[in-house]
Amino acid sequence: MKQMLKFLSLSLLVILFVSGCNTNNGKEDIFKFKDSFVGDNSAVGNIANHLQGAEHLKGFELETKDKPYGIILNYDWSESEQNYKKTAIFNATFLFALVQNTDWITFNFNNQEYKITKENLQNWYGEDFSEFTNEDELITLTQRYLEDEDKVNQLFQ
Repeated sequence: MKQMLKFLSLSLLVILFVSGCNTNNGKEDIFKFKDSFVGDNSAVGNIANHLQGAEHLKGFELETKDKPYGIILNYDWSESEQNYKKTAIFNATFLFALVQNTDWITFNFNNQEYKITKENLQNWYGEDFSEFTNEDELITLTQRYLEDEDKVNQLFQ
């Protein structure tokens, strides 16, 4: 019995040590999905599940029959209109950067719908965000623009 307790204690200690050495700290690198395609249901779903409001995402649709290709994200979420806009911009930026053939994205938040095209968003930023190679760079870009509410509202006029 004592040997069994020693073995279990040692095993638990090893497991705790190994999990503590994990460099990801439970955070998956979303950029592993870079260069995905709209038709890749799994990749788009994984990306959407890592973005803002993911806990309120109730489903998505992929429009792949005819060009331009698009994504429709449906949320069951009660928030302010400004937060919907910021979430749409943030999430669209990541989806356009990671899913190479996406031309437009529609966000449905309860009674609000926002459609963003890749061309309009790139013009709004003034740069090609598909060149970004990691999550931190893309977050820095979006945060800089999302701080200015007038700038946010300009995209949806």
